[in-house]
Amino acid sequence: MTLCSVQSDQEARLNSTYVHPGRALSLLLDRILTQGNLAFVDGTSHELRHFGDGTGPEVVIGLTPGAARRIAANPDLALGEAFVDGTLVLMRGTLAEFFALLFRNQAALALSQSNMSNVALRLKRRFQQANARLRARRNVEHHYDLSNELYRLFLDRDLQYSCAYYADPGMTLEDAQRAKKRHLISKLLLEPGQRVLDIGCGWGGMALEVAAAERVSVLGVTLSVEQLDVARKRATMSNARFELTDYRDVEGRFDRIVSVGMFEHVGVPNYDAFFRKVAELLTDDGVAVIHSIGRKDGPDITNPWIEKYIFPGGYIPALSEVLPAIERAGLWVTDIEILRLHYAETLLEWQRRFHAHRDQIAQLYDERFCRMWDFYLAASESAFRHQGHMNFQIQLARRVDVVPLTRDYITDNDRAAADTVAAAA
Repeated sequence: MTLCSVQSDQEARLNSTYVHPGRALSLLLDRILTQGNLAFVDGTSHELRHFGDGTGPEVVIGLTPGAARRIAANPDLALGEAFVDGTLVLMRGTLAEFFALLFRNQAALALSQSNMSNVALRLKRRFQQANARLRARRNVEHHYDLSNELYRLFLDRDLQYSCAYYADPGMTLEDAQRAKKRHLISKLLLEPGQRVLDIGCGWGGMALEVAAAERVSVLGVTLSVEQLDVARKRATMSNARFELTDYRDVEGRFDRIVSVGMFEHVGVPNYDAFFRKVAELLTDDGVAVIHSIGRKDGPDITNPWIEKYIFPGGYIPALSEVLPAIERAGLWVTDIEILRLHYAETLLEWQRRFHAHRDQIAQLYDERFCRMWDFYLAASESAFRHQGHMNFQIQLARRVDVVPLTRDYITDNDRAAADTVAAAA
């Protein structure tokens, strides 16, 4: 099959500069791609060189010899770099199809990590995730202190930058994010007069929703200057206030604690300190709810490309590393809920909105930034669809008798909140 019979105008233009990937990468792909349908453009013969068993959508890529060598040597890092630099180009197929193909061969693709000793793995994780106060602040600045306008262009109106809750498959992103906040509030069991702490409050949406749900006072803490500015402007008529504070420096006692999408930035070496702090801050009859991304396959390391370019210091934990730290802090785990595929649907909608505003985002930054975020958002969606990523919500308490003995109250509270919203519409 010749390239001429299938190529588009873009393929014809790229054909002269994007050549066969090289022997090392070809040998690697022959070994690891046992399923799917991937092809490289061979710039010498103008043919497509196929890998996999031919099943599924055909994905065709072109890449320079230098990119091929780098990917063969370090695929976890170099693949994303090549896409962002434009030295790897998708000539047929989408990023979603490309990642789905790779993840179909997941066992074979885990080469670099499977060859690491347990000692090397622990050392690398400890170095990546130290996250002392100054480093934590810099890591937050890297990602969350980008232009607020960027986030307004692809998030929902409330600027919820975490997994939505699709209680109904037909929900809009706005509806699903509102349902997520209601679901967490249902687990908090709010009562008038309580003090609530929101650790990692983002742009303030969750804290403001809590303050509106019940007559409580809310303190939201963040390390992002940009997020703090927006949160404070939104809080002028609310019982919520916001501070630029590390969670380790918060003082006082709180009846309720909520944390959404922040625990991924704590770092494994700090899990004991985090949950000891939660236990210290909670009143004796207090309740905390932690919402975080998780992984089902046990401890691992952060993907090198994501760690370097998107979330330095970030890590997606396994429950097997979180629960022992909770136990050592002396807290009760009163509920755990696993959200499967909700984040995949959230990320799919973020990508749709990102692409709809791509020209505006390119004006804010540049085309390279857009390609970087294309890769980040598509890879993240695929991880939740194919790679064992999920979200968990853990409810914690200091005492065994603080929350009801069955989970019925969560559904009852969700439905009551939904009815209130419907009646007000």
